Formats: sequence, C-alpha cells, structure tokens
Amino acid sequence: MAVTDPIADMLTRVRNANRAKLESVVIPSSHLKNEIAKIMYEEGYIRSYEVDDSSIAGILKIYLKYTDDKKGVFSGLKRISKPGLRVYVEKAKIPRVLGGLGTAVISTSKGVMSGKNAKKNGVGGEVICYIW
Repeated sequence: MAVTDPIADMLTRVRNANRAKLESVVIPSSHLKNEIAKIMYEEGYIRSYEVDDSSIAGILKIYLKYTDDKKGVFSGLKRISKPGLRVYVEKAKIPRVLGGLGTAVISTSKGVMSGKNAKKNGVGGEVICYIW
C-alpha cells in the first residue's frame, strides 16, 4: 500500500509507539525524516536515532525517551503542512508552540531546523510539524 504522506506516517508511528511505551520504532528512511529525527534528538524528545542505509530502502530507527514514571517525554506530534495544503510562514511569524515549551519543525532554504533556530537565522519556510 502506497503512503501518500510519508511525514504524517512517520509522526503517527512515533506517536503510537510512544503511547504503547515501546523502546524503539522502525520507519522507512528519507532525508527529510532523518532531519526531523535529528531535531527531535537535539530538542530532547527522543533518546537517540540511527540510520541504516545498507538495504535498498534505508531504515530509520528511533529510540524513544521516557520519564522515571514511564510517561513519554513528548505528549503530542501534529502535522501542519500537508500535501493538499502547504503552510508557509515568514521569519517574523514563526509560531511558538505551547508558549515556547514545544517545538515547530520548519523546512527553510537553509535546511530543516527548529522554529527557534529559524528565528535566530532570520529565515521562514514551510511548517512541517509541531512537537510538544
């Protein structure tokens, strides 16, 4: 079965694995998914991730992170820009997620970065998703 929105599929797999309290989740790899996983790692939402390009279709393995009382570090992932409705923002209008407690993932002309980094670099772009 073909996936029409691979980013939404990735976010759904991570969200479901987090709710099921799994240690890790395996996702088909792509450059954009790897960059999103990198931002999740840098912002402290996941324990680690690894990319295995040895097979024809690469594999991205994300290791989830939990608190001491077995709750997920993040409580939500939401896809913002979809294939049918792309959402773009200017550098002055980069959204703050949950009053600054969450992270907006933005695809800019300088690469995929968090909303904070996009503001710092003075670039806008496509809002891929929110993590909180």
